[in-house]
Amino acid sequence: MKKLLVLLITVVSVQAWAQYPLAKGGMQLNAGVGLSSWGLPVYVGFDYGFRKDISLGAEASFRSYNESIAGKKFGHTIIGFLGNGNYHFNNLLNISDEFDLYAGLNIGFFVWSSPSGYPGSGASGLGIGGQLGGRYYFNSGFGINLEFGGGNAFNGGKFGITKKF
Repeated sequence: MKKLLVLLITVVSVQAWAQYPLAKGGMQLNAGVGLSSWGLPVYVGFDYGFRKDISLGAEASFRSYNESIAGKKFGHTIIGFLGNGNYHFNNLLNISDEFDLYAGLNIGFFVWSSPSGYPGSGASGLGIGGQLGGRYYFNSGFGINLEFGGGNAFNGGKFGITKKF
């Protein structure tokens, strides 16, 4: 009976830990679509639980769009690479483990490709911004995410899925 009780406590403890948004040493993959005035971006990103309540991540995004100026059509592509750091508020605000509320900063580089003869000002360069987001985990390994931010690749927000490893 004592062994059964220890086993039950261990299973419950492991299950509770597994649903923590992103524990120290934990990893997750994110993918989805963004909001932007320059086409519909798609993204894939990776987060790592650096410390309790702090994650570091990397992300790549791609989008293409067309624009007409003075009767001429121009096609553009934008590829972005960025790094981010987030603080997760679950412990501080005593939020349930199936949710993950976070905020942070990002910095990245964006390669903007426009055809020759384009009269506009699409230019590659450095982007710095902030984000506020949240996730809802359906179980210990899978969830959805929603993020709002400015100054990054999405100029508004993004929505997608999260898979924890």
